[in-house]
Amino acid sequence: MGKTTDLTRREVIQGVAATAALTAAGQGVLAQDGRAWDTIVVGAGVFGAWTAWHLRRGGQRVLLLDASGPANARASSGGESRMTRTIYGADDVYTRMAWESLEDWRWLSSRSGLPVFHATGVLMFFGKREPFVDQSIDAHKRLGLRLDVLDRAEMQRRYPQIAWDGVEVGLFEPELGVLMARRAVQTLVKEYVAAGGEYRLASVAPPGDGATLDGVRTSADETLRAERYVFACGPWLPKVFPSLLGSRIFPTRQEVFFFAPESGDQRFAPPHLPGWADFNDGDIYYGMPDLEARGFKIAHDAHGERFDPDSGDRRATEAGLSKVRTYLAKRFPLLASRPLVESRVCQYENSANGDLVIDRHPKWPNVLIVGAGSGHGFKHGPAVGRYASDLVTGKRDKPEPRLTLASKGDVQHREVH
Repeated sequence: MGKTTDLTRREVIQGVAATAALTAAGQGVLAQDGRAWDTIVVGAGVFGAWTAWHLRRGGQRVLLLDASGPANARASSGGESRMTRTIYGADDVYTRMAWESLEDWRWLSSRSGLPVFHATGVLMFFGKREPFVDQSIDAHKRLGLRLDVLDRAEMQRRYPQIAWDGVEVGLFEPELGVLMARRAVQTLVKEYVAAGGEYRLASVAPPGDGATLDGVRTSADETLRAERYVFACGPWLPKVFPSLLGSRIFPTRQEVFFFAPESGDQRFAPPHLPGWADFNDGDIYYGMPDLEARGFKIAHDAHGERFDPDSGDRRATEAGLSKVRTYLAKRFPLLASRPLVESRVCQYENSANGDLVIDRHPKWPNVLIVGAGSGHGFKHGPAVGRYASDLVTGKRDKPEPRLTLASKGDVQHREVH
């Protein structure tokens, strides 16, 4: 089906060479103030990569930096898969962002040798018809988006491999599905480089608390300067800006498990099973079907313990495995005793209430902070990048109030699901 999308050393060199050719052609010449770039973006995860892409498409000279590489194993954008959904209850700002991002994901998938987007559909189901259900239905009607309401009998008919005891209603999104996370970010960075953007592997030192920011210092003792800066450093943001974000963004340890269905059993693979989430009275479990023979994915969507993305232990625990097996016995009994084929420890970087952060630094107007994906941010990457680009270039004057730093507290109280 085509070559893989890992950003290899050769491809990085080729991209740098392409950028040098564009520079020679006059598209990356130094500005009158001696700065080689209009904007430097620090962090090549989903938010940083899409921000760099939109800035480059708008004609900016952009440098994208990352300490370990796009969607690396320690990044929140790393790993196998992420769900894309528009079911957000009353938080229709995220319904809009997810829907607005979908066409970009489809485009990116068309550029990759292997799929970035799998249109599996997404099903969220509930023990009772609670306010979140009706709020989601209302939001989709208001925005003109399709959302199918399924009763228990219909879910049983469609998905007999799931045990539906205690479930009353489901919401099904036929046009949504699953994103291949690492592949998506690495593909996007290659597209950005091919479009004339510059990417470098470089670790950036925390900029401190000076009166201005006129450059970023790398571990190679090099100072890189631009007119504007975007910091999209995921779980490292509290380390980059400790006094500003150390008490506002909370990285937490999250365990993910993959189980092998019985050989030849296609009931847990598309099109027989969509992406799914069990609201479970607010104690959410979610997962993806067996995509590309990697196994049935399941995770508990509860905030884990505080986690250091640099030094945290990334071995899954027996307690976590036991918890998901107990859940499988209740809802996916045919998988409860199946072999574990993979486990992963990643992290959320949560804001106090689960809202994203896209806002200017309070002291440095030429610095934008983008982050706090809070476990649900990946799907919004294209919309976040466009929004951030508009703030950087002045197309948007002010950020939406709920995405500002000022709206973030220092005590975790999750409100966005």
